[in-house]
Amino acid sequence: QVQLVESGGGLVQPGGSLRLSCAASESIIMIFREDVLGWYRQAPGKQRELVASMTKGGNTNYADFVKGRFTISRDSANNILYLQMNSLKPEDTAVYYCNRKFRRGGDSWGQGTQVTVSS
Repeated sequence: QVQLVESGGGLVQPGGSLRLSCAASESIIMIFREDVLGWYRQAPGKQRELVASMTKGGNTNYADFVKGRFTISRDSANNILYLQMNSLKPEDTAVYYCNRKFRRGGDSWGQGTQVTVSS
């Protein structure tokens, strides 16, 4: 089974930036042939929510609350999915998860990485 391992979280001041990485244990080119990769987040006491996703061909989808601030991208040579987060706000504080959504149904998740935006 493909493993997804997130990294790059941490503590940052409001207005700052972070780049999250999701390393896949197999070729993301192969993953993208049928499935979707993306980032979700879950804040304390709230449901997990979609942040951004990417499909085959590089098509992207963003939640309204991150449009213009976050960018999802991939490094196919190194099998990494990125989430560049700029202009961070305290309400962006959450655990961020890498996700693979299978076309046939179901999901695979990474272990998550904590992002805390605070002064």
